[in-house]
Amino acid sequence: MQKRHKIAFIGAGSTVFMKNLIGDVLLKPDLTDIDIMLMDIDQQRLNESLHICQKLIQSLPTTNAYVYATTSQHEALDGADFVIVAFQIGGYDPCTIIDFDIPKKYGYRQTIADTLGIGGIMRAVRTIPHLWQICEDMTRLCPDATILQYVNPMVMNCWAMLEKYPHIKTVGLCHSVQNTLYELSRDLDIDMSRIRYKVAGINHMAFFLHLDYKNNDGYYDNLYPLLRQGYLDKKIPKPSHWNVRCPNYVRYEMMMRLGYFVTESSEHFAEYVPYFIKNHRDDLIEKFEIPLDEYPKRCIEQIDAWKDDFTAMQQQEKLTIDKSNEYAADIIHAMCTNTPYVIYGNVKNHGLISNLPYESLVEVPCLVNNNGVQPTMIGKIPDHLANLMQTNINTQQLVVNAMMNEDRDAIFHAAMLDPLTSTNCDLDQIWQMTNELIIAHRDWLPAWLHQ
Repeated sequence: MQKRHKIAFIGAGSTVFMKNLIGDVLLKPDLTDIDIMLMDIDQQRLNESLHICQKLIQSLPTTNAYVYATTSQHEALDGADFVIVAFQIGGYDPCTIIDFDIPKKYGYRQTIADTLGIGGIMRAVRTIPHLWQICEDMTRLCPDATILQYVNPMVMNCWAMLEKYPHIKTVGLCHSVQNTLYELSRDLDIDMSRIRYKVAGINHMAFFLHLDYKNNDGYYDNLYPLLRQGYLDKKIPKPSHWNVRCPNYVRYEMMMRLGYFVTESSEHFAEYVPYFIKNHRDDLIEKFEIPLDEYPKRCIEQIDAWKDDFTAMQQQEKLTIDKSNEYAADIIHAMCTNTPYVIYGNVKNHGLISNLPYESLVEVPCLVNNNGVQPTMIGKIPDHLANLMQTNINTQQLVVNAMMNEDRDAIFHAAMLDPLTSTNCDLDQIWQMTNELIIAHRDWLPAWLHQ
């Protein structure tokens, strides 16, 4: 008899994301015997997710899946085989609003603020204690389970989890590689399935080290000359296929300077380097069409649209389930059925990229089968790429050290060394801004930060 597998979804009130990931699982014909435990602290959103998940199961009558819902993290984790983590501590209102509004008082502007910069730092400090609590509960309730970790800031969160709970099996998951591959194929009008590539780096700052296209003769052609010429001729990038506010000029400009294409979107990447968002340089914002305050706009749009979206899904007799480009279901399937699959995962470096710090977190190709997630060796990457990543790793490491050692000063040092923060604020501004954010986020931060 086939073993039933239990999936715990922590943060299941993110209903659309839950629908995508659980829908992917249900589409796997040999993953029919599963128990899905949805967990969230927001009872209303949890009820909505439960309703949608039940409808997903009903839409695929061949499955033998059951779904349950709980506000108890212990109940969700007890006996789980896989733990999907997707939550946001403090939510859009008030925490995201605070992360954007207070820095504006210091002339500090952001686009997304969930990965690096002062917004990413504060999000990490809010989030890491809760991820640690999940790891602590898993140690008692499901020590052999694998965490599929989707919460940003990806690097700081996963690094802190693995630093304090190295025995917990964790992989950080993102869709930036998949999304970028689609965008490049769209810009060049080529079949994405014929592209061969290798990506490595850190999350949101990994690069396509190789990018080739299989021609009609069966040989592979390097795509970088086409990308460079297309950008010079102003034929690419094409307008965004999903958000008119977010053109892709930053990444193409960086490709022209670095020789390699980065995996995270232009609106994200503009925050990780000191070249685009600067005080008194609105000409750069205009030239590269950088969408300031983009994340709050998306949050408001999603909140406004959700009621109508939920009503529409309720009225449908069956839900259409289209496979997403997320890795979670493929990992679960590969581990449960021993069907090999390759993903891009965020894992401890431990020499995988030889010219990045040994203890840092890197994003590399990983083989998945019934032995779990197994990262592959990359070796040395171009030095200028590694050195650019190091500017981000400096901040990431200091935040992790701050959390591990309960070192309040290290939070200020992390902000001091952050590329976006240091290029827009002087030392007094950095200290005042960071302190004001800590005070404003008091209810969501560990007590030692206020001592």
